Amino acid sequence: MHPLIVILGPTASGKTKIAVELAAKIDGEIISGDSMQIYRGMNIGTAKIKSAETKGIPHHLLDIKNPDEPFSVADFQNLARSKISEITRKGRIPLLVGGAGLYIQAVIDSYQFTEQKNVLPYRRKLFALAEEKGEDYLYQLLCNIDPVSAEKIHPHDQKRVCRALEYYHLTGKTISENRKAAEHKESLYNLALIGLSLDRPLLYQRIEQRVDQMMAEGFLEEVKGLLSKGYSPDLPAMQGIGYRELCGYLNGEYDLQEAVALIKQETRRFAKRQITWFRRDQRIKWFATDHLEHNFEELTLEMMGFIGRTIG
Repeated sequence: MHPLIVILGPTASGKTKIAVELAAKIDGEIISGDSMQIYRGMNIGTAKIKSAETKGIPHHLLDIKNPDEPFSVADFQNLARSKISEITRKGRIPLLVGGAGLYIQAVIDSYQFTEQKNVLPYRRKLFALAEEKGEDYLYQLLCNIDPVSAEKIHPHDQKRVCRALEYYHLTGKTISENRKAAEHKESLYNLALIGLSLDRPLLYQRIEQRVDQMMAEGFLEEVKGLLSKGYSPDLPAMQGIGYRELCGYLNGEYDLQEAVALIKQETRRFAKRQITWFRRDQRIKWFATDHLEHNFEELTLEMMGFIGRTIG
């Protein structure tokens, strides 16, 4: 089996910095496991790594789609597995890095996705229902069909709600059943799963600081630029946290201060869902990043030891 290092954890836990350091130490290449960083022009709001921060480490699956192009978990699964093979053939070590639990698990475990060529008519039907009856109607459909998944998805996360409904429509099974079945199968890779954790108050503090930094770096201007290019605020990509709230502000639904407060609130909720998702995987070795600024070198060396013991 190919070796694969996975670095996961909630947003703002330090994944990007640690991944670059580890990749440099082991001659690795990084594959983004973020469901939003695939989109071009969506940089600030997705906390996409800047070129100066990569330190020359190759990064894959960034900027591969325009915001109006369809992209599914199955697409990501295929692309990520292809990149893992490509990196391994070069004699380098792949690192899959991100906080999108379903995307990561779809790659490392035996997730099966039904061919999606016939899903577009159903997807259009869902969008029409959302426009006619509201997003809450779709979420209630999901609650009725798959309450386990609904518990992990925010009611306004239309992209993930639709994805779960589509999966049930295509297969007759819930996406949570698929995940549960995958958990009992052997991984496709020789895995070293590294989880980053920190105390909840500190995590929330980092989230608030990150949102403030995003706004200072021009997040609002980024959203305005996307809208000026003709990208609809109703696109699944534009429903991502931050983009949705700033579109609401620009549409006159609330003032900017409230929009920023909503972004922070929704990001905190998202981080909580990430933690819940990852904590169920007993294969993950957790490392505390509460004092990342002070013990960075010590922490990465400890991770290197874990990698060496796990995948050799």
